[in-house]
Amino acid sequence: MDAPTVIFWLFAALMIGSAVVVVHGKNLVHSAFALLATFFSVAVFYALLGADFLAGAQVLIYVGGIVTLLVFGVMLTNRIYNVNLRTGTFQVLPAALVSLGVFVTLFLVVRRTPWREVSLIEEGPTTGRIGQSLMTDYVLAFEIASVLLLVALLGAAMLVRRRSDL
Repeated sequence: MDAPTVIFWLFAALMIGSAVVVVHGKNLVHSAFALLATFFSVAVFYALLGADFLAGAQVLIYVGGIVTLLVFGVMLTNRIYNVNLRTGTFQVLPAALVSLGVFVTLFLVVRRTPWREVSLIEEGPTTGRIGQSLMTDYVLAFEIASVLLLVALLGAAMLVRRRSDL
């Protein structure tokens, strides 16, 4: 077995185990750290597939940003630290039926889709090519996305302003 295969199976086991801890964990902080391991495992999969930009974005956005914010939010909020998040109702049968329906649909789509093999144009880091495409071919979409993010940031700032500041 070669090294990428060993790394794949190692991180696949880590991802499945940490995802189980996220879903079934009783401590919110432990679940947040398990979520961090899950996101990091997904980033390793992106790196193994040669998608270095997605791997970096996964680490920066999800591992670095969201999970850190979640962990600090949970640790700094004393009121919800010992909250029991479990509910008394379980919807096992409807959840199993919906899951089965989604699985059957995905299976049929995968089986009936005429997949074709596409050879890579050039191998190597993709970050430079993506950046060049964003600044040349997709500059309008990039600018629209940046304006939307700016509007969302201004909206969030307006929402958290105190009433006395108005």
